[in-house]
Amino acid sequence: MNKIDTHQHLLYPEHFDYSWSKDLPALQGAFHLEDYQAAAADCDIESTLFVEVDVDVGQGSREANFFSLLAADPANNMLGIIANVRAEERDFEAQLDAIQDLSLKGIRRVLHTQPNALSQSTCFRENVERLGQRGLTFDLCVSQKQLPVGLELVQACPEVCFILDHCGVPDIAAHSSTDCDSWQQWQSGIRALGAQPNVASKFSGITAYATPEQRSVEGLRPYLAEILEAFGPKRIVWGSDWPVCNLANGLYRWSQLTDELLADLSTDEQQNILSNNARRLYTL
Repeated sequence: MNKIDTHQHLLYPEHFDYSWSKDLPALQGAFHLEDYQAAAADCDIESTLFVEVDVDVGQGSREANFFSLLAADPANNMLGIIANVRAEERDFEAQLDAIQDLSLKGIRRVLHTQPNALSQSTCFRENVERLGQRGLTFDLCVSQKQLPVGLELVQACPEVCFILDHCGVPDIAAHSSTDCDSWQQWQSGIRALGAQPNVASKFSGITAYATPEQRSVEGLRPYLAEILEAFGPKRIVWGSDWPVCNLANGLYRWSQLTDELLADLSTDEQQNILSNNARRLYTL
């Protein structure tokens, strides 16, 4: 079944700086569009959304404009971009104006590496709230421990569509069972966010947080089950998180695991998660 990859990263170190990746050997060097296409060749991926890669300060607008040009070429099968715009800055709307075009579908500000106070500020929340007026989404990238902070932001911006990245970044390696405290912390955070009608979740990126033994259908099934319980099949989208998924067992294996995990759902439910929901939520 064909997929829309809602979480495609591309790294062009000849143009941009990625300080966050300097200690990750698997993410050194270039990861260009052609490299992604080779990795995705047998994954039934029909099109993608490029998601910003947390470039260094001052490079977000250039990154957005660079990938908007790639998205403008139909041969690249990129349906749009999620740009890096810093909502904590007073010139937020000017930043948006500088990159606003048909390819811009939403923004992301990575929060799991930032103090909680960043998204709790009045400036940040007022700026995020403005996205609703522009028809843009906000990709919510928080850690498991920050899920309550993410909930506060969602509740402060009820007119904005939020897409929770990577199932809320569960600390899978620390989850010894679904009865342990760490699992229950994640579960309660996910259920609280799922109760908000303006939030959807990406089924993406979770193999990087698991041990090799947990990167299996049985090891990951509880996470899909919980996301389905919290959000339902009409508020889940799929993403690869390439090339970050190379920290685990790569794009092809994640695509295989996805197909196996979704196999028990109806054809309509699978199609919603793999493509239809992405088209609706991101207005593709």
